This record gives sequence, structure tokens and C-alpha cells, in this order.
Amino acid sequence: MLEPPQIVETTEQLSAVIRLTIPREEIRHVMGPGITELMGVVSKQCIGPTGAWFSHHLRFDPDVFDFEIGVPVSAPVTPEGRVVGSWLPAATVLRATYQGPYEGLGDAWAEFDAWVKAQGFELIGNAWEIYQSGPETGLDPSTYRTEINRPIKV
Repeated sequence: MLEPPQIVETTEQLSAVIRLTIPREEIRHVMGPGITELMGVVSKQCIGPTGAWFSHHLRFDPDVFDFEIGVPVSAPVTPEGRVVGSWLPAATVLRATYQGPYEGLGDAWAEFDAWVKAQGFELIGNAWEIYQSGPETGLDPSTYRTEINRPIKV
């Protein structure tokens, strides 16, 4: 289920990330280990996480995911292994929340993008998902909540 999109002003969010460029079908194999590595580094450095983890998609290609797995942090991360500093940008975004299992996110994005196009908004830049609740909560997958964000031209 996708809640109706809203226009939201975001502020820049300091983050620790791991950048990945992978074939689309590998996503299920890299997310878990990446999140574990990321959380270990920010916990060890006592800088977070200060909020929910996210994926920040930098380039759109039907066959390749070019993105960052990240978490907001309270201070700059000292680079360690694959973990480096980054940020989510300040932007005017269209935001909607999808409720359901991660396997439904592709359909949620398609529904969201169709709505954006029908409304005449001009998308710019990148996109990100913030995983508000998921497997770590022990909840039924039908109750997972993922916030989806697309910057727009104003």
C-alpha cells in the first residue's frame, strides 16, 4: 500500500555510507552484510546511528543499482573499510510511505512515478528510501514501512 505523496522540504543529513554499484539481481545478497558493516563502524565510532537506515540511489539504470547504503550520524565518520562520509541532500521532495514487504518496493516506485508524471512534476537528481520499520522490528512483512523520496524542480 502506498500512501498519498506529499511535498516536503528536507534538510541536509550527515551520513555514513557504503557505496555500491551492482547488478540489480544482487541487491538481496549485499544489503544485509552492508548494513551490518555500516552499523558496526558507526557504533564503534560512537556517532550513531541517529535515525533509520536508508538507500540513496545515485543513478538510474534498469540493470544496475548505483547507490549508497547509509545511516544518519551525529558527527563525521572516520573512513573505515568501505564506510565513508556522505549526506542526504537538502531538497524539495515528493515523499510517500509504502507499507508492505520489500519485494513490493519496485511496484510502489512504479505507482509513485506514474503519479508524479500524471501530476506534471519535474523530477531532478537522485532518490532515496528510508526504512522506517522492517525485519529488525520482528514485525510481519506486511507492516514494514519504507519512505520513498524524489527531489522535484520547484
